[in-house]
Amino acid sequence: MKINETSRRIKGLGLCSGGLDSILSALLLQRQGIDVSWICFETPFFSSEAARKASFQTDIPLITIDITDDYMEMMKNPKAGFGKNMNPCMDCHALMFSKAGDVLKNEGFHFLFSGEVLGQRPKSQNKNSLRYVEKNSGFDGRILRPLSAKLLPATLIEQKGLVDRKKLMDISGRSRKSQILMARNFGIKEYPSPAGGCLLTDKVFSDRLKDLMDVQKIFNKRELYFLKHGRHFRLDSKTKVIAGRSKDDNKHLLKYFNKDKEILLKHTKMPGPDVILTGSFTKENIQTAAMICASYTKSNPGENADIRVIGQEDEKIISIKTIKALEFKHLMI
Repeated sequence: MKINETSRRIKGLGLCSGGLDSILSALLLQRQGIDVSWICFETPFFSSEAARKASFQTDIPLITIDITDDYMEMMKNPKAGFGKNMNPCMDCHALMFSKAGDVLKNEGFHFLFSGEVLGQRPKSQNKNSLRYVEKNSGFDGRILRPLSAKLLPATLIEQKGLVDRKKLMDISGRSRKSQILMARNFGIKEYPSPAGGCLLTDKVFSDRLKDLMDVQKIFNKRELYFLKHGRHFRLDSKTKVIAGRSKDDNKHLLKYFNKDKEILLKHTKMPGPDVILTGSFTKENIQTAAMICASYTKSNPGENADIRVIGQEDEKIISIKTIKALEFKHLMI
């Protein structure tokens, strides 16, 4: 290891998902005396909840930044394309490292790092993919993957002696044995399962997002959060109906409901879904939303149902005939 040219303590900024690999990569560097911090990015597709827990558990400082606007711009045309669903993994990682690099420059960090493991995800964590991310992040040579560093070309960070390469790891593949052993050695007892927390890998969510982007085209950030909950029905290119599946679903939908921009419908007497109508509030669309609302209550087909319609300026009750929920299947996204 070369002698460090600066008397300042070396500072590393790591992308943190909150998973075990993120935790171990930071602790591995910390054990070298490097001052580590984490950064976590938020969008409607992934949250910082797990990263916050990891930060609390390890006492490693965490920076959180919402990058939804930049992320949606990237989603219009990711250079490396999408995965099986609407997951632009390679361009996602490149964008995150680019945003982390802005913080690096402003806050005096020396390099970036992550918990990525070579071969853990065959498509997004092979050598070519990792190289693509580096080149497209704008921080080529300054991104370290401590858990697989010995299997990858030495970075400028290692070449300059900022990090001792000999004390890094050579983990590869999907097995977690090495990480679990490291966790024991570091005294880490609690960590989330390795299952991904990104909604863009989920087919149903991806279908809804694709509909929003390709069919509706113009939408607001709240509508991205709506995609997580309820049943979604496309009435026309501007208009959707979203019906809660449960009390919990209803609660989440109401969290993002804006009475100045949407209409809320609910059965006046029976428990059932909270229904949100977005887009065009024509008489026909309100009628359809009311029928969808009634169809997911215990109101029998053919029975009259009174539906409360809550809008920006008024509240009214309309009476419609209940029909079977199956009649709306062709509208479901």
